[in-house]
Amino acid sequence: MGKKLMVSACLLGKPCRYDGGSKSVAELCDMKGKAEIIPFCPECAGGLPIPRPPAEIQHGSGEDVWKGQARVVDKNGVDRTEAFCEGARKSLDLFRRHQPDWVIAKANSPSCGLGHIYDGRFSGSLRPGNGVTTALLLEAGARVMTENQFLEARDQILGKQN
Repeated sequence: MGKKLMVSACLLGKPCRYDGGSKSVAELCDMKGKAEIIPFCPECAGGLPIPRPPAEIQHGSGEDVWKGQARVVDKNGVDRTEAFCEGARKSLDLFRRHQPDWVIAKANSPSCGLGHIYDGRFSGSLRPGNGVTTALLLEAGARVMTENQFLEARDQILGKQN
């Protein structure tokens, strides 16, 4: 087996999202036998229930959360920062243990977003930034991409020649 991919569990069909659903990506689910898949869900690892109120980073990005300058707050106004940080730390432990070639993370998520996250006002709008887990993984040297980037670069990632 070639590459090791650490993949957001919701992208593999696990119903672990805040709404109790998943965001299954067929091309990732079909990777069995082509790559070693290491599923992860930082929000579940941090002890958050399924389902749960949606949460967004307020007043900054995942990097700002780690600096103590931003918080992760759910739609009911409950501060969930510590659960998000705990899940990120557990995801980092998983990354260090398995040393995957790539981390494929759910786009726009307050945990896993890369480059864009929701704006913290529950408006459905995006703004630049990384999620709490992605920020920590990037700092540790992980190569992170979203599911959309994976779909665009799948053959190059897996080492297939066209």
